Amino acid sequence: QVQLVESGGGLVQAGDSLRLTCEASATATVYALAWFRQAPGKEREFVAALTWHDDKTYYSDSVKGRFTVSRDHAKITLYLEMRSLKVDDTAVYYCAASPTWYNNRHYYTREVGYSYWGQGTQVTVSS
Repeated sequence: QVQLVESGGGLVQAGDSLRLTCEASATATVYALAWFRQAPGKEREFVAALTWHDDKTYYSDSVKGRFTVSRDHAKITLYLEMRSLKVDDTAVYYCAASPTWYNNRHYYTREVGYSYWGQGTQVTVSS
């Protein structure tokens, strides 16, 4: 079992930065942690992921170059550093954990690759 708690969301202005934190408690092996987001009226989409054993990172095209995902090596904690925020980044941001090893890393950029989800944290970017 893996429990995930997100924090760090809030209301910011376009161009600002924000850091999200996902803290996990796990009794199962975690192979990857990721961030997804869901904007009002839209489907949930992949944002960024990090595979735990090799620290490889993956990003969606919409956030590449602006967002950075990182981890705390002493505990199961994932961060999302968001810079140059845009109004379109407004969404509920969810942390997800994968207890499955995939040879095809593409699964770590898809919802189907994750079995555990947090409750989400709201990020609102005003113009």
